[in-house]
Amino acid sequence: MTTTTLARAWSVRRADGMTLGFTDHDMPLAFGGIVFRPDRGLTARAVVQATGLSVDNTEAVGALNDDAITERDLMAGRWDKAELRLWEVDWTDVSLRRLVFRGSLGDVSRGNGQFRAELRGLTDALNAPQGRVYHPRCHARLGDGACRVDLGRETVSVERVLQDVTEGRVFTFATFPAYDAAWFEHGRIEVLSGVAEGLHGIIKNDRVHPDERRVFELWSALGIAPQRGDRVQFTAGCDKASGTCRLKFGNFMNFRGFPHLPSEDWLMAPQAAGGRRD
Repeated sequence: MTTTTLARAWSVRRADGMTLGFTDHDMPLAFGGIVFRPDRGLTARAVVQATGLSVDNTEAVGALNDDAITERDLMAGRWDKAELRLWEVDWTDVSLRRLVFRGSLGDVSRGNGQFRAELRGLTDALNAPQGRVYHPRCHARLGDGACRVDLGRETVSVERVLQDVTEGRVFTFATFPAYDAAWFEHGRIEVLSGVAEGLHGIIKNDRVHPDERRVFELWSALGIAPQRGDRVQFTAGCDKASGTCRLKFGNFMNFRGFPHLPSEDWLMAPQAAGGRRD
């Protein structure tokens, strides 16, 4: 291929199988069962690659003006870890192409009607911690394969219709099922309907007032504020402590921490003369 007929084409495949194709050429290109369109408002900066195990580094930039890539989907995490492939291709003969990058979408930021997505190379997984950490608190996530708590249990999650929303961060209910105060702290709220469907946040405070109002406060506001009448689901919080696992969830048999490990203070303390530390 020659530089005068060189174009770039990239495909993005979400976890749900949705695949989009983009190109910086001024006409559509097609290969591998994908149509790469020039009118989707997405560009990619030059790929920086290195030998050895260095992580490939680049960035994709796009305008939030296409039905295929919406701000709501980005904020709901539907594009998180989407598989991305980038080719250099001769637009006069698409069989003349080479794959120059393969990885996934990383952190996404938004502003001024655009989004920016970090592209992570295949070697990025090597940065993840490997092996098991020995710690008094549980390393599992509530409801995952290691924890095994049934998130559908009435004591673990509940669905409600929003009654009062303040700044997309504070949710007030005049009536609410009889859960203990702070039951949902460290837990999660997920929006099930409305303009903010799919968005979720972490609960900072869960308070019950003397007049029986229940107020939930998130650590940060949802990117798109849900509205009164939208359905949401609250999931109980877990602070990873052994006592919480045993008393709140009745799940101590699956506790994935080491609650009887000596504390750091104990390990650092000088030896007791003629005695034992046990």
